[in-house]
Amino acid sequence: MRTLLLTALLLCSVSFLTGPLKAEDGTVLTVQVLSASTGKPIDRASVIIHFKHGLNPVKMKKNRTSWETKTNQDGTVKVPSIPMGEVTIQVIAKLYQTFGETYQLTQPAQTIAIKLNAPQIQYSEHRDGVK
Repeated sequence: MRTLLLTALLLCSVSFLTGPLKAEDGTVLTVQVLSASTGKPIDRASVIIHFKHGLNPVKMKKNRTSWETKTNQDGTVKVPSIPMGEVTIQVIAKLYQTFGETYQLTQPAQTIAIKLNAPQIQYSEHRDGVK
């Protein structure tokens, strides 16, 4: 019982000392999603951010490896402090092509502007009205 109590106390003190992600270790990321043809913001676009490394600095819990959200009316998403380094951002919006690219986060506050294109014309061997 005493060993269990000491182990629990040690784990709590380690998590207290390491604490949450420090400002110098992370970045506040803002993603802005715009239409490539009009330059207008795209609201309700799904933004998925995959982290190369998880969010949890202490390996006691499962690391969060992605963040999923939707853009607001201004076409922006603000993600709270996440680790600096490599992230892959994927954007899915109705009536636009899906976007995906890898970025390096190196600054304490970073904004990434993403321009989505309209879908391409679908080609078919079949023609309407031809028999």
